[in-house]
Amino acid sequence: MTTPAAEQPLIPQPPATVAALRQAISQIAPASLPAFTRELDQAADQSRQGSDLAPLRRFITQWAVYVHIQRQPGLAADFLRWENTAEAGDATQARQAAAAIGRLLDEAHTAVGLSTR
Repeated sequence: MTTPAAEQPLIPQPPATVAALRQAISQIAPASLPAFTRELDQAADQSRQGSDLAPLRRFITQWAVYVHIQRQPGLAADFLRWENTAEAGDATQARQAAAAIGRLLDEAHTAVGLSTR
C-alpha cells in the first residue's frame, strides 16, 4: 500500500542543528529564512549577554518543530487551518483551535525528540 503524495514528507527531518535547519527551511519554506536569521541573531545575542545557552536551545527547538510541520504538506495545511480559525473564529472556535494547535505542537516536539515547550 502506498501513501498519497500529500502525506509524504517533502524532505527527511534534519538534525537539530542551525546549519541543517537553515538548509531545510531554504528547501521547504524559503520565505521563512529572514525570520530564521533574525531570530538566530537574537538568540545568539541573548546567549552571549546572559552567558546561557537556553536562548539558543529554544531557537533550535522552535525551528526543528517548524520544519517538522512544514515538511509534511497535510500537517502544514492542518496547522494553518487551525491558526486561521484561531484568528477569525468566535471564542469557542478559537479555544478549540488553540487546543488543536497545542496538540500538534506537542506531537511535533515528541516526533523530533525535543522536550515539550
